[in-house]
This record gives sequence, structure tokens and C-alpha cells, in this order.
Amino acid sequence: MELHFVFCEKIETMRNLYYSLPLFLCAILACAQKDDNIVEIEKDYEFEIITDQLEIPWGLDFFEDASFLATEKEGNLYHFKNGNLKQISNVPEILLKGQGGLMDVKIHPDFKNNQFIYLSFADQGENDKEGNTKIIRAKFDGSQLSNIKEIYKALPNSTKPYHFGSRIEFDDQGYLYFSIGDRGNRDENPQDIQRDCGKIYRLHDDGSIPDDNPFVNDEGAKKAIYSYGHRNPQGMERNPRTGKIWVHEHGPRGGDEINIIQPGENYGWPVVSYGINYDGTSFTEETEQEGMTQPIHYWVPSIAPSGMTFVTSDKYPDLKGNLLVGSLKFLYLEHCILDGDKVVRREKILKNVGRLRSVEQSPNGFIYAGIEGVGIVKILPKS
Repeated sequence: MELHFVFCEKIETMRNLYYSLPLFLCAILACAQKDDNIVEIEKDYEFEIITDQLEIPWGLDFFEDASFLATEKEGNLYHFKNGNLKQISNVPEILLKGQGGLMDVKIHPDFKNNQFIYLSFADQGENDKEGNTKIIRAKFDGSQLSNIKEIYKALPNSTKPYHFGSRIEFDDQGYLYFSIGDRGNRDENPQDIQRDCGKIYRLHDDGSIPDDNPFVNDEGAKKAIYSYGHRNPQGMERNPRTGKIWVHEHGPRGGDEINIIQPGENYGWPVVSYGINYDGTSFTEETEQEGMTQPIHYWVPSIAPSGMTFVTSDKYPDLKGNLLVGSLKFLYLEHCILDGDKVVRREKILKNVGRLRSVEQSPNGFIYAGIEGVGIVKILPKS
């Protein structure tokens, strides 16, 4: 393991050529934009690289012993324990296209008794380069997956290479939640409960549909849908104070959001939004509308949020009780200071660290992050 300080020069050397030209151009444009609503802390946090073997670490989750599972977008699943990184076998084949690949991983809350884990990934359709998001459950024995079961597959398949969503979470009652993005079909999917995509879903842990899901009695509706009107949620976490499921999602140009998920609620996309098209034109004049739930927070300019965790650890007193969100666009970790369910202050930490894809607090209280081109890192408490 190697200790690193958060210097811009270090990151410039670690961001390598695997980035595509569009992502590179986006990074240049991001540097030219200014966000006046976030502050930089006087002394930034340092971090330790736990493993640099993952190029695009997407999902991260911890066992009770503080070992962890991590996904790599290219299709690899790893187990890190006692300083050793092991690649797991029998992982399902994925569709690697655009934003799609192997995405999130979630360990069942009762893993010690059932050995279940869950994965989300872009699943290949019958036609070449066509697919959609799939959630599977599998047994994990420490070296391979077995007893793989499909929990959900969004349909129809699409050739579009973006907005797969992906995040997975459990609530206090043991229900399984996951996000699937609108798959680039903005004008059809998010507002139609008879269609997949642009939704948050809730199921039992075996994939069966709860009797009290909000649309179980609506003819033609997708019964697994829990909320709708979403664009591309890539952060999902249970709030340890309230037990509510929080998500954040990418807006277009401006209008990234944090939402608290309520059953049957319509979160508005694309009828209402605080963003505009990437070319600067408008697609809606409305930021709110009756019957559509407002975000508790939104970002303008967009930070391209990915990954989130609530900090409960005493190891980071300045962060405790608040929310951390990764920024793919501005290459930092955002500290969202909370007053109840409101973001009242924003601080930039791990400045210029890279495209921060995932962040999680471990059972032993340390905070880990997955950073593209860097690997998995542990954030070091300040002395």
C-alpha cells in the first residue's frame, strides 16, 4: 500500500489513456466551469491506495469483517481481504458498451446465514450490442459465484449506450431497491409506469413483488416500480437516521438531484427539471408542477454525481452525520453538510483525485472510495 497526498500533479500522471475522447473533452469543459456554491477546506484529507488493480471500479460493499467486494466495469468482480485481492469466478457475461458494464454489488444483510450477494450489469440482448440493466442474486463462497438467479431484467433492450442506472440497496425491513436509468428514451420511459426505465424498483430479496408496492393494482403497470420520473440514478443509500432510501441522479446540463424515495411518487423527469439540453437549448420551462415531487437538493452546474454514503463514524468528526457524494465531472468528493433532510453547505474534499465513482463507509468506520484510473482508496482520518 502506498500513501498519497491529494496533489493535482499526481492525478494528472494517473489519469491514463483509456479515457475516450468525449470524456476527455468533458473534463476540459468541466475545468472551465465555476461552481460558486461549494467551498474548499483548508486542509484536505489524505488517502491510501488499497489496490490499484481496478481501472474503473464501479461498485463497492463490505462484509462484517471489513473485507469488501468490488466490481470493475469491464466485467470483473473482486474480493479484497487481509491485503489480498482475489478475482471471483463464474461472474455472468455482460454487455460492455458506453456507460454499461458490470456495475453495482450489494451484500445481503443476512449474508452470514444465506451467502447471497447481488449484482447489477448491462445484459446482452438477442441482437448484437443491444441490452438493458439486469439484477441477479448469487451465492458467494469466497472464490466463485453459484446458484445465480435473475431478480429483474428491464425491457425492452436498447442499442443506446447510456443511462443504465445500477445502484442497489436494502432498507431496514429487508426490501431490495434498485435503480434503472431512462436508457436515453427521455420522452417515453420515465413517465410511463407500463414501461421499464427511469424508475426506482422495490422487491423482496428473492425477486418477488411486495403486495404493498404502489402500482400492484394498476392494470398494465410494471408491478416492481416503486417511484418514477427519474433520469439516471447512480447513487442510492439508506439514511441511517430515518431509514429512508435516498438517491441522487444525473441531470442533463445542470439539474443533478438528490431525492428521498416515497412510494408511488413522480419525481418529474423530463416534465420538470433544473437543467437544460447539452447544446444549451431548453426542453422544459418548468422546474416544478403539481403532483411531482421536488428534489431536496439540486446542483447547477452539474457535478455528475456517482456513489454516496452517510458518515456515522467517529473517525471523521468533521464529516459525521453528513453525506458524501462522488463527482465524476469535477474530480472530487463532495461533503454535503445536512440539517435534517436539507443540504445547507457543500465542501470539496479529495480535490482533483479523479473521477470518483463509488464511496462507502466500512464496518470498522473507515471510508473507502473507488476512483477511475486510481483504484480503491481509504480516506485517512485527520490526526
